[in-house]
Amino acid sequence: MVRSDARENRARILAAAREALAADGSTSMNQISQRAGVGAGTLYRNFPTRESLVLAVYQDEVARIVGTVPGLLARMTPLEALRHWTSDLVEAMRRKHGLGDALGPGAQHAISEQSYGPVIAAITELLDAGKADASIRPDADPGDFLQLTGALWRAASSPEDRAPHMLALILDGLRTHR
Repeated sequence: MVRSDARENRARILAAAREALAADGSTSMNQISQRAGVGAGTLYRNFPTRESLVLAVYQDEVARIVGTVPGLLARMTPLEALRHWTSDLVEAMRRKHGLGDALGPGAQHAISEQSYGPVIAAITELLDAGKADASIRPDADPGDFLQLTGALWRAASSPEDRAPHMLALILDGLRTHR
C-alpha cells in the first residue's frame, strides 16, 4: 500500500516531467525535482533513472488518452467521439517527440510496443460503436486507422495546422454512405 503523500509526490513528479520534457527534452532530473517541489531523493526513489521517468510519463499519457473513450462515447456520437479522441492523440504524439529526444532507440521501441495494444483497443471500441449505430463502415480497421492518423502528428502544426482538415478527410472515408 502506498501512502497518499507518496502518491501525490509521484503524480507531481509526472506532471512536472511531462510539462518540462515536452518543452525541452534535455531537462535535467534536478530541474524536474525542483519543478515538482520534491527533493532529489524522492525523485530517484520513484524513478531511479531518467529513462524510467520518461517511460512513466509516456505510459501515463497513453493510459489517460485510452481511458477517455467510455466518457466520450457516453456524451458524443461515435464519429464525434473518434474525432475528439484522435485530436487528443495527435496532440499527445506531437508532445511525445519532445519526450523521444530524452530516450534511446531501444526505449523508443519499447514505448511503441507497450502502447500499441491499448491504443488499438481504444480505436476498436470507437469504431465498433460506430459500426453498431451504422455511422462507420463495417470494414473499418483499427490498424489502418492508426496508420492513417500517424500522418496527422507528423504534419507541421504551423503556420497552419493541417491535421484537423486531414482528420476530417479520414473520418469522411469511414462514414457509411447511404
